[in-house]
Amino acid sequence: MKQLLAAVACCAIAVFVVGGIASAAPKGTFTAGLVSDIGKFNDKGFNEDQLVGLNEAKAKLGVKTLDDLGKEIDELMTPQMPEGIMDALKMLPMVGRLRDLMPKTVKDAACQEIVDKNGSLDSLPILKCWPDDGGKYITFPLVFTKDPETGMRNIGTYRMQVYDGRTTGMHWQRHKGGAQHHRVAERLGKRLEVAVALSAEPVLPYCATAPMPEGLDELLLGGFLSRKRIELVKCVTVDLEVPASSHIVLEGYVEPGERRREGPFGDHTGLYSQPDDFPVFHLTCITRRKKPTYLTTVVGIPPMEDYYLGLASERIFLPMIRKTLPEIVDMHFPAEGIFHNLVLVSIDKRYPGHARKIMNAFWGLGQLMFSKTIIVVDNDVDVHDLSQVAWIVGTHYDPLRDIQMTKGPVDDLDDAAELPAYGGKMGIDATKKWASEGYTRTWPSRVVTTEAAGRRALEIVSKLRR
Repeated sequence: MKQLLAAVACCAIAVFVVGGIASAAPKGTFTAGLVSDIGKFNDKGFNEDQLVGLNEAKAKLGVKTLDDLGKEIDELMTPQMPEGIMDALKMLPMVGRLRDLMPKTVKDAACQEIVDKNGSLDSLPILKCWPDDGGKYITFPLVFTKDPETGMRNIGTYRMQVYDGRTTGMHWQRHKGGAQHHRVAERLGKRLEVAVALSAEPVLPYCATAPMPEGLDELLLGGFLSRKRIELVKCVTVDLEVPASSHIVLEGYVEPGERRREGPFGDHTGLYSQPDDFPVFHLTCITRRKKPTYLTTVVGIPPMEDYYLGLASERIFLPMIRKTLPEIVDMHFPAEGIFHNLVLVSIDKRYPGHARKIMNAFWGLGQLMFSKTIIVVDNDVDVHDLSQVAWIVGTHYDPLRDIQMTKGPVDDLDDAAELPAYGGKMGIDATKKWASEGYTRTWPSRVVTTEAAGRRALEIVSKLRR
């Protein structure tokens, strides 16, 4: 890493350096980099270090795998009734986990060691990641808002294009929680207060990206994952609370009715998202630590860091989805599918048309509504083995019989759709077909060896490896 950063220091096109590091490193190998001297690439200069790639490394959440974490969530959602005093005592740690869910407010925090009401965004090491980006972007903000009517908090990660030292774009896509708060504020003709936390404790940037059901506070998930109550501190110029662990906090507001052109931006699709008009964030105050670190990320052709955040959501939220759809065995969102473009689901098929029921359920379930292509397979297919899935799909589906087409909401970044945020979807039933589904032939069985031959083959391979 030191040699790589030294080479970077000699690069003439310095504004794209960090993006180049993140994309040039072998996929899955670039964990995190603390860039201490990148200030020499900024014509304004700054004194913050810059941290990139933090979340590509597995978070230390007290579990060996993300599936273990999903199991803990499942146990928390469906606790077993204790049969005696010993069983009850064994449940005490679970009670502690419930206590961790609720955030708490503190009076003082390091993120307010320095308060600058005249501060400028020019003092921060904000990146222009790709050559055709519309400008510099804050790429990993935790944007805090409250519903003007209910007071319900929302935390989201919405990119912010820097227009000047005191204003940015606020990329609130229409389906997101922040956008809903803004719609309510505009309907009421009110200014919406906004707080942007940067470089909070590592679990919180993930939680801000998590597909939480509407109305559920992302800080509940943060407390569960970090095994402690999240500490908040009240902002200086707006009536909002932010994580006390933050290194930098941007306070401000968005005016009703104000829009400004935002983009293009080299996005997680691997393509530049198109310019469009979005709300404008006005800065009122910057608070920060005396020696802050600026956390950022670079997205582009997958897989990059955002894929691993999505993978965490895939495993963490699977138990919750099973509460509604218990027949689901597993699901997977391949990196190449960019979360919504391709969803693989294996099921315990129980009745005719079961695969289509799963497709329609996904299209009506939270952010899974964006799923462009859903492939449903039987429970003996490993959805994480893309070669196996391709083989099964090719041999199990008939295009005239097993494809379901429909229309509905699609992701704002789906430029293939004829209309913004509205387009086509496809479901493929790649399960074995039954007579009750109209299949009149005999379904073929897989080619497999006998158990005895398999054991003998393993013995031979073991000898050859010695």
